[in-house]
Amino acid sequence: MSGATGTYLGMPPFPRAAKDAVRDATLRANLRHATHTIRDKRAAAVAELPDWPELRAAGAAIKDRTLRHLDHYLVQLEERVTAAGGVVHWAADAAEANRIVTALVKETGEREVIKVKSMATQEIGLNEALAKAGIRANETDLAELIVQLGDDLPSHILVPAIHRNRGEIRDIFARNMARWGRAAPETLTDAPAELAEAARLHLREKFLRAKVGISGANFMVAETGTLVVVESEGNGRMCLTLPETLISVVGIEKVVPSWQDLEVFLQTLPRSSTAERMNPYTSMWTGTTDGDGPRVFHLVLLDNGRTDTLADEVGRQALRCIRCSACLNVCPVYERAGGHAYGSAYPGPIGAILTPQLRGTAGELDASLPYASSLCGACYEVCPVAIDIPEVLVHLRERVVQGGPVTVRGTRTRIRPAKGHAAERAALRAATWALDRPGAMRAGQRLAGRSRRLLPRRSLPGPGRAWTASRDLPAVPAEPFRDWWQRRTRGEDGR
Repeated sequence: MSGATGTYLGMPPFPRAAKDAVRDATLRANLRHATHTIRDKRAAAVAELPDWPELRAAGAAIKDRTLRHLDHYLVQLEERVTAAGGVVHWAADAAEANRIVTALVKETGEREVIKVKSMATQEIGLNEALAKAGIRANETDLAELIVQLGDDLPSHILVPAIHRNRGEIRDIFARNMARWGRAAPETLTDAPAELAEAARLHLREKFLRAKVGISGANFMVAETGTLVVVESEGNGRMCLTLPETLISVVGIEKVVPSWQDLEVFLQTLPRSSTAERMNPYTSMWTGTTDGDGPRVFHLVLLDNGRTDTLADEVGRQALRCIRCSACLNVCPVYERAGGHAYGSAYPGPIGAILTPQLRGTAGELDASLPYASSLCGACYEVCPVAIDIPEVLVHLRERVVQGGPVTVRGTRTRIRPAKGHAAERAALRAATWALDRPGAMRAGQRLAGRSRRLLPRRSLPGPGRAWTASRDLPAVPAEPFRDWWQRRTRGEDGR
């Protein structure tokens, strides 16, 4: 790992990573405690609003309308930002975005920057790109700081260090804080107040001397060119106001048409993410203002696979996501496997549908992610913009199994079926043949019933053993339902 938070490159596919993660008892305990606490609080906060279903539907409609006319709103956004004194850059992919940001920082002559928590910069590996250019990126979000000091990777959208407990955080601060600046107190304990104070003192020096700040944005308002960052600690506001130069890297899907549209999300996002009625710190800025905030503002609009995702009529709904993390907190798979198993800046259910589309690759990891779900539907029930994640998962599974050609960044490529899918396709072809022939189906059912004592009861042999390793093998009934029904019907007619 290098830079601030390591890299997701080269991580194993989900099944292998999850197999290792579920054996970590500490990790599972940390995740269970944190996710259950957050989701219970969220449920209570959402229940306070009698019009929550209407807000949810409105959020989905606004996002869909914006995505349908994304080209129009992005051009409008660029015009407004430029008119307000900002400079807009367009980045087709991660490499271009990293080159743009690195060049902008080098132009200032600085070798150190401060950062607001940003999913987009994690997605493109910006910290690592800056480190290669000799520039240190200092994370200022408390959870991101923990991850950075631990030479670790974020594992949650809202709480990147959710996989760590207080004792582990104390050890990380004591061992590594001095390498990044101010050392932790020798008497530091794992009391939350002491840990927060140590982080505050460590970061305050960086805030006061930083000349360059880097951020993402939760929303961009097209009608005025305004960017919006919501956070709970106040570190974001320090990053957005103190530096002389501010560089914001934002996915193109984060635009909303108007302030009236923004109002909907400022109601749904806090309750869905932190279970708060109103976000503690909501920072908004439009270009530059003399004597107030940064003197130079750059906006880097990031595509990186989003246009290709937009072309998929089913998969595009993933671009509605407002990064609340509610789906992670209710997902039984995430709770047991943790975020690192997803091998992406976007873990959990939303990552399982967003990552394979944004990366646009046929790698083993991307092919495995749509299967990282039980399809229980809990993620859809809590999503504040009504993303039907199970629908998209099934859609992506179909694409993987078929192995058909798909459009990736303007070129045609082929997704290769993951291991085991050949046997699955053969089984489905056999089932299709039988279901098309009622006589063969009836004979097969009767044969299975009469030979049930010879059939395996707990697990299948050979390759089938992998399927029954995590599933119960249904018992074969003594007679088919068809025969039972006919016998019952004849009996009733005879009375």
